[in-house]
Amino acid sequence: ATMVQKYQSPVRVYKHPFELIMAAYERRFPTCPLIPMFVASDTVNEYKSEDEAIHVIERRCKLDIDAPRLLKKIAGVDYVYFVQKNSLNRRERTLHIEAYNETFSNRVIINEHCCYTVHPDNEDWTCFEQSASLDIKSFFGFESTVEKIAMKQYTSNIKKGKEIIEYYLKQLEEEGITFVPRWTPPVACKLESSTSHTRQPVSPAINIPDSATKEGLNNKEILNTSSSPSEPTAGTPDDKLDADYIKRYLGDLTPMQESCLIRLRQWLQETHKGKIPKDEHILRFLRARDFNIDKAREILCQSLTWRKQHQVDYILDTWNPPQVLQDYYAGGWHHHDKDGRPLYVLRLGQMDTKGLVRALGEEALLRYVLSINEEGLRRCEENTKVFGRPISSWTCLVDLEGLNMRHLWRPGVKALLRIIEVVEANYPETLGRLLILRAPRVFPVLWTLVSPFIDDNTRKKFLIYAGNDYQGPGGLLDYIDKEIIPDFLGGECMCEVPEGGLVPKSLYRTAEELENEDIKLWTETIYQSASVFKGAPHEVLIQIVDASSVITWDFDVCKGDIVFNIFHSKRAPQPPKKDSLGAHSITSPGGNNVQLIDKVWQLGRDYSMVESPLICKEGESVQGSHVTRWPGFYILQWKFHSMPACATTNLPRVDDVLASLQVSSHKCKVMYYTEVIGSEDFRGSMTSLESSHSGFSQLSAATTSSSQSHSSSMISR
Repeated sequence: ATMVQKYQSPVRVYKHPFELIMAAYERRFPTCPLIPMFVASDTVNEYKSEDEAIHVIERRCKLDIDAPRLLKKIAGVDYVYFVQKNSLNRRERTLHIEAYNETFSNRVIINEHCCYTVHPDNEDWTCFEQSASLDIKSFFGFESTVEKIAMKQYTSNIKKGKEIIEYYLKQLEEEGITFVPRWTPPVACKLESSTSHTRQPVSPAINIPDSATKEGLNNKEILNTSSSPSEPTAGTPDDKLDADYIKRYLGDLTPMQESCLIRLRQWLQETHKGKIPKDEHILRFLRARDFNIDKAREILCQSLTWRKQHQVDYILDTWNPPQVLQDYYAGGWHHHDKDGRPLYVLRLGQMDTKGLVRALGEEALLRYVLSINEEGLRRCEENTKVFGRPISSWTCLVDLEGLNMRHLWRPGVKALLRIIEVVEANYPETLGRLLILRAPRVFPVLWTLVSPFIDDNTRKKFLIYAGNDYQGPGGLLDYIDKEIIPDFLGGECMCEVPEGGLVPKSLYRTAEELENEDIKLWTETIYQSASVFKGAPHEVLIQIVDASSVITWDFDVCKGDIVFNIFHSKRAPQPPKKDSLGAHSITSPGGNNVQLIDKVWQLGRDYSMVESPLICKEGESVQGSHVTRWPGFYILQWKFHSMPACATTNLPRVDDVLASLQVSSHKCKVMYYTEVIGSEDFRGSMTSLESSHSGFSQLSAATTSSSQSHSSSMISR
């Protein structure tokens, strides 16, 4: 099975002009003492334009790869040859470097693309970026060994790249060269009407789209792809991460970790327009899955859907915790620990968990815990600024003094487990350390109930002290400054955390009241969920009276891949047999499944398709709208998307086959919201909406702003 490894670097900024960087770069040829494996390089091809603005040079480089002797013997080679083509454009001040392997090119495909360009905000600085792909088709049965060697060599070279440039800059400086003049057109050339013929062979100074480098296209093809109108923002610096920013705000990452972050972030920007989490939060999900990009993407998408469903982004601004919580929930933020992490203090032993669950229900309690976590994220960001180093997690101090059998009340433990589960899934890697103090005798019982629900990574961060051990060596003082140890733990710092105490029984609510409350919390979300099965799509009916209305939709594909369609019919479909629109099925989080299109109806006779079908992959967010041409009935349909057998050219991987078997009985889940807007309410003109139907879909993405029709929504995803 072949596995393609990809690498994408952050932007590295050199605070030197392009011309000086080029002078330094040129010095690494034909050989470079800093790269011992770079044994030799010969120029195979060279082209210079008359005005010397363009210089293309192709070299064949000889590498002595650091691989086990046995492997070299099996492969029958001592050296590996690469072809490297450098296209320098002195007028545009860009250097594009493309490299690929010549040795074993039928077994292993390595493509690398690097570019040096002028910094968009400062023309005396230079940016460097590189991307690469490695595809090992076969290697005498040593595929994984070769992959490991290649990755190891590559990442060590990435680290070296910067040192090499800095080494030669220093060398230039020692020789008194600190300035290299910019290219200027030769005087004679100015008489010519145009210099276009000199510009032909080099790719323009654009950021080559990722897809181009993936396929290892040659320059001509890149010229064509780059000018396509769908890449308007390719070169903007603000959607890219630079190396210094990563170090300052996100921490020391290995090159491959940086690459995972950049690629996952890029994927999110393409699929989740405008709803992309902060970099440090994306990084938490990657850490939680050991930087396995696919696994991290999966849990991050689930979490984004969950955030949207429960409007979590607005919880701090819009939700006021009930008074009972403010009085009886014995937890609160309290300064920070010695590492600068925000510190949360929870006097669990003093808290009447049973009373809180009875007075509030699980939902309100969960919501309160979520607001605490949201506040934690905010404080981490704040502390990162204050302390001048990345702080991405908090420390939690739990005081168990007073814990008793009452805390083991089943519904209370059940609520606690559910809360832990939700927090684990949506706030991974946020707990830096958990200090459990004054653990009583019943604690081990509680611990055995709770610990299976806690991620191994998280469990390693727990420190448990019985009795007064926390005051001894290796205790609290190792983690928290003396000045801020709370008074109830024998410190001198006044701690504002409420003391808890028993919730008066008069505040208890009946199970029915809580039940209704819970349902209310479920329906507070404007999104509805639906299940889609193979052979059983989910359909929603919209009746249109005013011919030029706009149907808008916004949906997330929570699970599986689906096809989205919109149909028009002059006559009303029969209401569905089962009472699927009753209050019950909508509020049940499982979601509903309704078919409206009669089995005997024929497409083209009884109803017609008014937009082309849109295939939506798991984890995608789709927004769009449709201007209705006629009154009547419109049906929005989400249908199971089955992969055609021959969709992939190569044979299916074992993993894919297993994955397809696991999709539980071919069930997809969608969370959707639709609304009809009268033409008079629609922002922007109806004409711009209409025009985007007329086949100019490439242009419509650029021209229709808020009034995006469905056809442009295909691109905007």
